[in-house]
Amino acid sequence: METCRVLSIQSHVVRGYVGNRSAVFPLQLLGFEVDCINSVQFSNHTGYPHWKGQVLNCSALEELYETLKLNNCLKYDYVLTGNIRLIYNLILYCYCRDKLMLRKMVEIIQELKQLNPNLIYVCDPVMGDTWGGEGKMYVPEDLLPVYRDEVIPLADVLTPNQFEAQLLTEMKIASEKEALASMEKLHTFGPSTVVISSSDLGHSQALIGYGSKISSSLIFLFFSTNGAKTQRIKLEMPLIKASFVGSGDLFAALLLAWTHRHPDNLKLALEKVISTMQRILQRTLDAAKGMIAEGETPTFKELELRLVQSKVDIENPEMCVKAVEL
Repeated sequence: METCRVLSIQSHVVRGYVGNRSAVFPLQLLGFEVDCINSVQFSNHTGYPHWKGQVLNCSALEELYETLKLNNCLKYDYVLTGNIRLIYNLILYCYCRDKLMLRKMVEIIQELKQLNPNLIYVCDPVMGDTWGGEGKMYVPEDLLPVYRDEVIPLADVLTPNQFEAQLLTEMKIASEKEALASMEKLHTFGPSTVVISSSDLGHSQALIGYGSKISSSLIFLFFSTNGAKTQRIKLEMPLIKASFVGSGDLFAALLLAWTHRHPDNLKLALEKVISTMQRILQRTLDAAKGMIAEGETPTFKELELRLVQSKVDIENPEMCVKAVEL
């Protein structure tokens, strides 16, 4: 059986795990060949006191891609985009410098889909998040319509957080009913699979995630208004009380891998994704606590993801969460 090949366009750090550093290792462990385009190369993510590095510009991206084309190296089964910019502390320095960079990425994905009509594009629309109860964008606001109107219609799998889903749909999500309605609207943009990776609809000890998949090959409980069969999934995840960077990139990579292995079972795929995440994040927090004095709070340096130490959990996740179909 031929190995699947992924093109991952994300940021890169020398130290730590975010962007491609967070996504490539688990994909390789799960049997994928991964080609990387690093949108930035930084010393570390921007949550540290100091960071420096280089930014890939539009012409450099085009140069890399066109040389791959000359070498006839454009046969991909998946494209994964996520953290195309490093984020934290709301430092408004856009590493996807302008709309030209984003639109060049769109052109690349369009061409790759023409070369392989079965290519699956997994898009993590990293645009913002909620901190302290307030939603904030990581990217300039004028990139939102480019994501919504040009990037997301190409996506087959979309993984927004609650804040990003609200931005894209212009719908408030304050209840489960509204979360489901938001995913249904996101389906109309193009993606057949939508996963709201995290929401604040849970309680003090748990996060809630939702998934929705439109497919005619499955047996479902719900029929959407346009007649397409839709599977809807809800997951409750124990809340691990720490701030991790790179976990969203890890989530999208794991979702790519497990939906590939279970294309007709979103429920099982999400259970494996979240079970893996729970093990990795808890191991990371436990290790961080062992590096600091009692009563201190771990910093980003101590909370770099323990991916290498989680090899067994990535390859064979022990199920610790249970999803339900709605």
